[in-house]
Amino acid sequence: MHTTHHTVSLADHTLHLIDFIPATLTPADLLWLPHHEALAHCALKRQTEHLAGRIAALHALQEHGFSTIPAPGAAGEPCWPQGVSGSISHSGQRAVAVVASHPVGVDLEAQFSPALCDELAASIVNAQEHALLAACPLPFTLALTLAFSAKESLYKAFSPQAKPFPGFASAHITAIDEQHLELRFLAEFSPQLVDKKVNVYWRADHERVMTLAVGLPFGS
Repeated sequence: MHTTHHTVSLADHTLHLIDFIPATLTPADLLWLPHHEALAHCALKRQTEHLAGRIAALHALQEHGFSTIPAPGAAGEPCWPQGVSGSISHSGQRAVAVVASHPVGVDLEAQFSPALCDELAASIVNAQEHALLAACPLPFTLALTLAFSAKESLYKAFSPQAKPFPGFASAHITAIDEQHLELRFLAEFSPQLVDKKVNVYWRADHERVMTLAVGLPFGS
């Protein structure tokens, strides 16, 4: 499969991006994965996204002295080496991965259209969050996409402490600006993290947004 690797920096973290062309995948490409048999009967979309994500993950791990490819866990999640936290995401024909020594979660999303915002807003944010997004200087379509993505990143970073399937209502957006969102955990996410806050940083182009949840919770 034809791929292109490049990096971007966000919140002092290096994010490894892989752009890929699904039509160029050959069966031999999957043999690069130690767990390739698990993908043998998957659809092309799943195979290409998974392969691109693991290529990005390997680049990220090599920064920390590892040369292993994360195997999928019981729920399909990447299994990272002991001592590091990592995260993978993909959207369209791009995958991204990040690795750090502290909790980290990355998410990549296509920007929502106005029609999609109308359809999804009530399932992503409550009335208070909706008002906060509508009042911020960002276009509402961008702000809502960021809200969705930030909550995805938050779950990826703190899933070991989260309840099963906590949902979008389990963390509330308390601030948003042109660099980051601040989110507060509710008990529905994790009783151990309730009322703690996390910064989720973001960047965007005209097609996609990328969010990164980093560090340890603060506040109480």
